[in-house]
Amino acid sequence: MPLVKFDLVKGRTPEEIQQLLDISHKVFVDALEIPQGDRYQVVTQHEPFELIMEDTDLGFSRTKDRILITIVSRPRTQKQKVTLYKNLQNKLKEKLNINPEDIMFSFIINDDEDWSFGFGEAQFLTGKL
Repeated sequence: MPLVKFDLVKGRTPEEIQQLLDISHKVFVDALEIPQGDRYQVVTQHEPFELIMEDTDLGFSRTKDRILITIVSRPRTQKQKVTLYKNLQNKLKEKLNINPEDIMFSFIINDDEDWSFGFGEAQFLTGKL
């Protein structure tokens, strides 16, 4: 955990998507100080008209490469979140040439009782995690 959801416009190759996920995971491990094996990622692809991401009147435009990254997580510090936003947009620009204005983040915070990793148990509550 965290659970990271990527909403994309259809058109990327499987290799591009795998690179996006691998790069993102590395940044998440470093920024949020999570274990390497703590990897939960979901990609959903949309027709362009199904993924509307305007600029909230900040004065920029997004392209077909837009990505909405939703992070479902236990509480994180402000510093961790800001580091994650900055480092991931930098890496995606550097490695995949995705423009920073095409990347939007949203955190959804939840608590230990909101997670079960299998077996019908709440592992954070049982002490297994």
